[in-house]
Formats: sequence, C-alpha cells, structure tokens
Amino acid sequence: MDPEAVRTFLAVADEGQIQLAAADLGITQQAASKRIAALERQLGVRLLLRTPRGARLTLDGTAFLPHARAVLAAVAQAEAAVRPGARPLRVDVLGTRVSTAGLLQDFHHAHPDAALDVVVVRGAARAALEAVRDGGVDAAFWAHSLPAGRLPAPVRTARVLDEPVVLAVGPAHPLAGRETVSPAELAGLRIWMPGLDPAAEWGAYYARFAAAFGIRLDASGPAFGMEHMARTITASDDLGTFIGTRTPLVRPTGFGLRFLTVTRPTPVYPHWLLWRDDNPHPALRSLRAYLTGRYACEPVPDDELWVPDWPANRPPESPE
Repeated sequence: MDPEAVRTFLAVADEGQIQLAAADLGITQQAASKRIAALERQLGVRLLLRTPRGARLTLDGTAFLPHARAVLAAVAQAEAAVRPGARPLRVDVLGTRVSTAGLLQDFHHAHPDAALDVVVVRGAARAALEAVRDGGVDAAFWAHSLPAGRLPAPVRTARVLDEPVVLAVGPAHPLAGRETVSPAELAGLRIWMPGLDPAAEWGAYYARFAAAFGIRLDASGPAFGMEHMARTITASDDLGTFIGTRTPLVRPTGFGLRFLTVTRPTPVYPHWLLWRDDNPHPALRSLRAYLTGRYACEPVPDDELWVPDWPANRPPESPE
C-alpha cells in the first residue's frame, strides 16, 4: 500500500475537498485524484464520493479511515526508528572480554550519550567484513587491512590499536626470572593456548607468530577459561601462554604468574576498524574520530613491531 496515497486520502477526508488537500500536500489536484483512484482500485471499494460541494466519505471510506491513520503512524515510527542517530550504534567487538571491547568501553565513557549495541560476530575475517558491507553492523573490529582498492565499496578501514603481546609463565618456568624475552628465545618452548580456533583471526595470528619463530603452539585441552589456564600454567615448569597487554578483565592476578615483555621485535595484535563510508549514523563519526585519534597519539615505529605477513596484505579469507 502506497503511504502517499493513504496520506492523500486522509488529507481529503480532513479537508473535504480534493483541491484543498492537494494544496496542503503541495501536489496538483490531478495528482491527488490519481492517488485516490489507485488506492480505491487496490482496495476494490470506493472510499470517497465526489460531489459538486467536494468529497465525502463512503461507508467503506469511514471504515478505512482509522486504519489509514494507523498506517501513517506506523510509517512515521518506522522512519524514526532508522533515522540517523535514532537507534543505537551497532558495533562488533570480536569478543566481550578482549581489548576491542575495552576500546568501546573507553568510547562509551567519553561519549555517554551515544547509545551502543555491542555484538559479537562469529567467524573469520570475512564474517566481520560481510557484516559491515551488508549492513548487519555499523562498525566492526578486525585484525587485517585490505588495500583500499580491494575493499568492497563503500567499506573503509583504519588502524586503531597495536596491542603488544606478553608472555605469561609460572614461577617454576626457566624464564620466570626474566623481565624481557625476544621471540627468537621462545623457539622450541611450549605455548599453551587451549581453544585456539585456527579459523578465527586470533588463531591465524598466533599460528603465523609461532611459525615465524619456531614456537611450539599447543591448542590441546578444553578451554575452561582464564582462571583455569592461569592455575595450570602457575603449577607447570614448562608451559607459557600469550596475553594481550590491553585485554580487559582477563589478565589474571593473584596466581603467581610472571609476565615477560616480548621485544626485539615486539609482537603486536593489530586492531582495525571497519565501517561503510555511506553510513550517516552520527555516533559512527564520533567513534572513528575517537579511535583513530587515540592511535595517532600512541605510535610505535613499525621497525620495532612484528605483525603477520598476511599475503599481499590480505586476510586469510579475503572477500571475492
């Protein structure tokens, strides 16, 4: 049902004349008459009776009148629901207990009036990219960057955080007395990361890191959470694990773990923000400015960092 035809019917019903209703709507009398005629054909009934004195409702028109008002009210509500800024900004944070969720928390504290809908899109890099491209989310974090020419228009991306990775070991581990360690010194050591998903971005990241420096990456065993993993590593003399330095709420304390800075080079997990350039949501502009501004204030020379050598700067599952 054409809402403009319904709007025209209501205007005629209120004014009592097609000419006056057309003037109120800013259309010609002929256009108004055509809209009413099309609506009547669709409904199969006459809604208005034309007379020399104007137009009056038929019995069917009287019956249709309250429903016509409800139709326009529903249209107005639907338009308001998607008006830029009227709904919460929907952001994929990869996980609610990782650093990207912390970035969004920081943004929320800085912009408390910006309503947010925090979601987690499961899958590899393609899942986040497709969610942004298809409008499932307004923005998403991922660990990869495609050259501008390879991103599906009008999707854009910007680097917002390089999160250093540290090594966590127990007090009986041979490296427990160290403050720093280089990736080369981790060759042959067993790094335990239960639940590591090779199809996920973080799984691909650590797999490439381990392969680059000959590290024994062990994903065996059930993933019972950080507390269980921390207790297991604390009691072991050969296990270690990697933890992001800015991951909120999950860096375990009180277990006797030792945290070693990994340097020369420093492995960092690169976080990028994805969004559609034609998305008019005002909170999206604020989020982009906030995140990219923070990254610009905390630059680290690229020659001191290690990031995955994604082939041709493409994610493992690049979009077609």
